[in-house]
Amino acid sequence: MPMILLRCLLIYAAFVFLAYLFQNRLLYMPAKTTPAQLRQAARLSALKLWPQDNEDYGGLIPENTPSTHRGTIIIFHGNAGSALDRQYYLHPLQRQGFRVILAEYPGYGARRGKSSEKTLVAAGRETIRIAAQEFGGPIYLWGESLGCGVACAVTTNPDLKIDGIVLLTPWDTLPRTAQSHYWFLPALWLVRDRFDNIRNLQQFKGPVAVLMADEDKIIPNRLTRSLYKSILSTKRLWTFEGAGHNSWPFDPDLSWWAEVMDFVTGKPSTTEAESI
Repeated sequence: MPMILLRCLLIYAAFVFLAYLFQNRLLYMPAKTTPAQLRQAARLSALKLWPQDNEDYGGLIPENTPSTHRGTIIIFHGNAGSALDRQYYLHPLQRQGFRVILAEYPGYGARRGKSSEKTLVAAGRETIRIAAQEFGGPIYLWGESLGCGVACAVTTNPDLKIDGIVLLTPWDTLPRTAQSHYWFLPALWLVRDRFDNIRNLQQFKGPVAVLMADEDKIIPNRLTRSLYKSILSTKRLWTFEGAGHNSWPFDPDLSWWAEVMDFVTGKPSTTEAESI
């Protein structure tokens, strides 16, 4: 019996070690392409690589953006796919009068580099810096799932002026999210990239809109609510009833787009939370 137990412990220890070793493959799931392929695909959608047309690009922007705008929104996407897959943000946000940048991460799309919390956050800060330099303010951030971690982390740099944030299906911390999925592992202590949104938002003074999918199986609602409760600045919560992590209502004609952006731009709100 002791020998069987020892073997089981050794197998478990080996499994834990492998999970630690290959955790980045579980977190970062990029769709990769070449610059030439991306350039062609972007052109078909009237997009272009920005701010430079090579492997060091920071994201994608529409080829033609109206000169009149309410500000610039930088979209930090989720852990799978690439910026090219997030074109569903363009129409509704442009209709609200915003310039939209679909930010890309190192190691995703045709962008060179490796993906980690350190590289994603550094790239995000550089994207904000260049956008502010080229377009001026105001600057708003929109995070989607993993992108919420990037959006929250970049706010800790006091040199960047960020006027408001939208967090779509966010977690409170990545280790707690990992633990909810891998309950049989000591994930709280295994996860290297922390993306601690609670800690990173503590000093942020601008408005924060939190969008939660009622039936989210990827980011449990309790983790989203935990983050929301911790936010010290002006905040508001929207709940998409019956929606999953990847099935939230993105029809550009829905009124919530205007409600959310009116909130983060400082227009007065009459309710604390909304269900959609």
